[in-house]
Amino acid sequence: MTRQAAWAWGEAQLRRAGLPDADVRLEAEVLLRGAAAISREELLVRPQVTLGASEAERYARWIARRTEGYPTAYLVGRREFFGIEFAVDERVLIPRPETERLVEVVGEALRGRPAPFIADIGTGSGAIAIALARTLPGLRAVATDISAPALAVARENAARAGVADRIVRAEGAGCEPLARVVRAGALDALVSNPPYIPTTEVAELPVEVRAHEPAIALDGGPDGLRVHRGVIAGARYLRPGGVLALEVSALGGQAREVAALIGATGDYGAPSIICDYAGTERVVLAARSGGGADHRD
Repeated sequence: MTRQAAWAWGEAQLRRAGLPDADVRLEAEVLLRGAAAISREELLVRPQVTLGASEAERYARWIARRTEGYPTAYLVGRREFFGIEFAVDERVLIPRPETERLVEVVGEALRGRPAPFIADIGTGSGAIAIALARTLPGLRAVATDISAPALAVARENAARAGVADRIVRAEGAGCEPLARVVRAGALDALVSNPPYIPTTEVAELPVEVRAHEPAIALDGGPDGLRVHRGVIAGARYLRPGGVLALEVSALGGQAREVAALIGATGDYGAPSIICDYAGTERVVLAARSGGGADHRD
């Protein structure tokens, strides 16, 4: 079977299994490129090359698993985020394109600071901290996670991206690990894409998410805001003028709930709600009260 024929076959299998039409061609391509260990350019330039027996067997097996609901990113072992390739497996949540907006917002907020110091709470694969470190060459980060296996993935990804020397990892829930590695008033930003699905709604997620991605990275407690509250309470670690940036669910008015929680603390200025490029409320941003930022380490 040629690469072109295999691509068409895989696409047909995924469509027959009920995957969204908008996704099947790309997913079949990603699985084929992974199975054959080739680039997209190689596939497009040489579509008539015949697949080797082991490549064809791997591709067929991956297509079968994908039709059963296993995520493509876990099958190929990687996902691109913010132009960077991240290793991913069932130890970590798969980075989503919508989180790139959070990285953009924080990058813009910190761009004028000479050597920003941030904390990424619930880092998972390390996507946010690593993307910011690549965007801002002077940036240093503390990446925390409650999961030691997730931190191992983040360590591997930071090394692959060439930023391991600027990211310190700390294990623990919420902002608790910061007490061991960050002094009060040291951070320029406190950033998080926390779990935000209410517990009762986790069972309603697509099977590929609820059955394979880590539940601890999905379940945000009874109202979906359990971890948000903990991160908001970490204001003491921010410099005056340092920013808090939180990703939120696109559903249920969660952005306004998070903004209200921030406002009620008295620790921050008026929060802003920032939309993604589809017009969906995606990020809540606020600055620590207390005057201009102190950029000294």
